Amino acid sequence: MYNKSMNKLVRDNIPDIIKKSGKTGIIHIADSEEYLQKIYEKLQEETKEFLKERKIEELADLLELIYTIAKIKNISKEKLEQIRLQKKEVKGGFDKKYILNRMKN
Repeated sequence: MYNKSMNKLVRDNIPDIIKKSGKTGIIHIADSEEYLQKIYEKLQEETKEFLKERKIEELADLLELIYTIAKIKNISKEKLEQIRLQKKEVKGGFDKKYILNRMKN
């Protein structure tokens, strides 16, 4: 008997892991539209987990999702890194710990 409805994106090896554990999972392959929606939902989920737990594993999950989104959008890791560096050069990074409190006219 299935006791938990999940309807969420899982990593590629999870169906095999579930099967090897002696359990059964019902899965389907998402179409492109559902896949992108589930990627964005997973990004939100993993961001919340990282902010709560502050673990490196959660940060790695975020990076995996970022790379997946880039791949879907036909953006190479190299191009993504190039854009990141360009933005850092123009606007800077976050190393100086500046907090903008307010703006004056």
